[in-house]
Amino acid sequence: MAEITKANLDVLFLALKKSFSDALSRAQPNWGEVATLIPSTTAANYYAWMEQFPQLRKWVGDKMVQRLQRQDYVVPNDDYEATISVKRNHIEDDQLGIYPVSATAYGTAAANWPDKLIYDLVNNGFSAKCFDGQPFFSAKHPVAKKTFSNLLSAPLSIASLAEAQASFGKAREMMWSLQDSQGEPLSLNPNILLVGPALFELATSLVTTDRLEDGKPNPYKGAAKVVMSQRIKSATAWFLLDTTQALKPFIFQQRRKPTFVSQLTPDSDSVFMRAEYLFGAEARGAAAYAFWQMAVGSTGDGK
Repeated sequence: MAEITKANLDVLFLALKKSFSDALSRAQPNWGEVATLIPSTTAANYYAWMEQFPQLRKWVGDKMVQRLQRQDYVVPNDDYEATISVKRNHIEDDQLGIYPVSATAYGTAAANWPDKLIYDLVNNGFSAKCFDGQPFFSAKHPVAKKTFSNLLSAPLSIASLAEAQASFGKAREMMWSLQDSQGEPLSLNPNILLVGPALFELATSLVTTDRLEDGKPNPYKGAAKVVMSQRIKSATAWFLLDTTQALKPFIFQQRRKPTFVSQLTPDSDSVFMRAEYLFGAEARGAAAYAFWQMAVGSTGDGK
């Protein structure tokens, strides 16, 4: 039977922390493909988006100042946690084999935490509002006196040239056609085709095959990189993104990185009431939509 001392508890904590940290570093989340990391130092970040991307114009007379929109886009940071309880009897009886495995699983979950936040944004993009008060994917985004769309319903298709043009081709055209409030093109570069598991093979074929299923040459070969996330829930939705700009279409706002914490004091409530020592992970942050102009989303339902 192991004696429970501060030194022994410290050794246990370090072992679990190592399992957690190793898993955290080994995991390979892919949120960075579609989102930009924005550090946060306060309870919330206040984003003031300009009505259009900055453009250079001929300097004649006074400079034209692009004033930030007078609307709040506040993204508060939320707290996240995952806790492991280690029974005192298990320490006394040297039955600790399962806990490093649990710590490893929690480390992997912590690494994938930003993935969950970002792909929740993607999944909710057809209804959740962005900075202009419209859903992120909407047919009614206001820019000056005009309205622009980044919303489609066309299924992603390689069945024929016409169907490929009506889906991927149309999304690319929509992005290329976007203008700022002065009527200038935004010079966007759609480079990521984002899909869920159900569309991965089709999307890969669209950008790699020489010919479409109707035998015609494939004009979209090499047109984009396919990124697949298992967190995308829809079997039909697909997304075309421009991730070449300074800011990607989505924001991961990090207030505090995932850290491993413990409660080891013998007189703590958990030890006194339940004979348990507590270990776990804590993090703080949020996710937000950036410029809708850098993304086109299709429900893929054909409606």
